[in-house]
Amino acid sequence: MAFPLFPLHWPSARLRSPLGGIMPRLLMTACLLVGSWTSLLQAQSPSGNPDPTELIRRVDQKSRGNSSRSVMSIETIRPEWSRTMTLKSWSQGSEEAMLLITAPARDRGIVYLKSEKEVWNWLPSIERSVKLPPSMMAQDWMGTDFTNDDLVRESSILTDYTHALEGRETLDGVETWKIRMTPKPDAPVVWSYVLTWINPENDTQVRTQFFDEDGELVSTLDFRDVQNLGGRMLPATMEMQPADKPGHRTVIRTESMEFDIEVPPRFFTVANMRRLRD
Repeated sequence: MAFPLFPLHWPSARLRSPLGGIMPRLLMTACLLVGSWTSLLQAQSPSGNPDPTELIRRVDQKSRGNSSRSVMSIETIRPEWSRTMTLKSWSQGSEEAMLLITAPARDRGIVYLKSEKEVWNWLPSIERSVKLPPSMMAQDWMGTDFTNDDLVRESSILTDYTHALEGRETLDGVETWKIRMTPKPDAPVVWSYVLTWINPENDTQVRTQFFDEDGELVSTLDFRDVQNLGGRMLPATMEMQPADKPGHRTVIRTESMEFDIEVPPRFFTVANMRRLRD
């Protein structure tokens, strides 16, 4: 799955402010579990525990693929109201991504593009493409509890953090490995640290929590409903909850997912943004 809107990317950091790209039956499942445990044994350290960076690498690789296409819905929930958007997304490697909003009508046709280090937004109402400056990456994306950076995976869970195993823990009846992720000195994030819980039976995240520079919990991202998406066992539902805003949450549901698709030449370009149709 791709997240945020490419799933196993985790949110970019914010400086102490509130948060404002998803399966065959029993036989395939058994094969996946056996393969997962085999790779887990291969990744063990001399102590018998798994290597945390290898766990993170497998999780990241499983959710990404060489290229992908997905259909998702995003429900933003507030104490007084809620609204739902639907969208399509495409990605290629870690440097190129495109997202097209298909509903509601007032937002239909809005496009976001990431190409290497640049992020662009196409607004059909004014027929104009706008390049997003770095200062906007930490801002909330279209009123949800995710940011512009979450949308395009500006930071990497694999290369921008060091990983330390904190032991085993049971979450909602699932046995997980708990890993502490600490940003590297030159990484484009300012989280004090990130905690993530990984299910080693299927190499999926169960929960991730983000902490600010004072060690205070900022938000919790839960992953649920593991099912067959594009031939891979992945969470179909993700829910982000800000710690300091009761009743606020954003739920992303992946309706369909395809991996290793053929992408036309020059698909991820500013010129193609205005040609995308749902």
